[in-house]
Amino acid sequence: MDKWLWCARFMRQRSDCARLVGQGSIRINRLPTEKVHAKLRVGDVLTLPVHGAVRVLRVAALAARRGPAA
Repeated sequence: MDKWLWCARFMRQRSDCARLVGQGSIRINRLPTEKVHAKLRVGDVLTLPVHGAVRVLRVAALAARRGPAA
């Protein structure tokens, strides 16, 4: 989970993503999770707080590596 958030560029550092997940503020398919190693699948719906707003995302693909910022 933290690696996917990092690859999708929601945070600058992977440790920040892990901290966000560890706080329990992220939900996968409406269920709260505190597991940094939680498995994501294509089609899962994530609810997460980012920069003072709540974002709802559907996982379209799993990244093998982090892409360019553009």
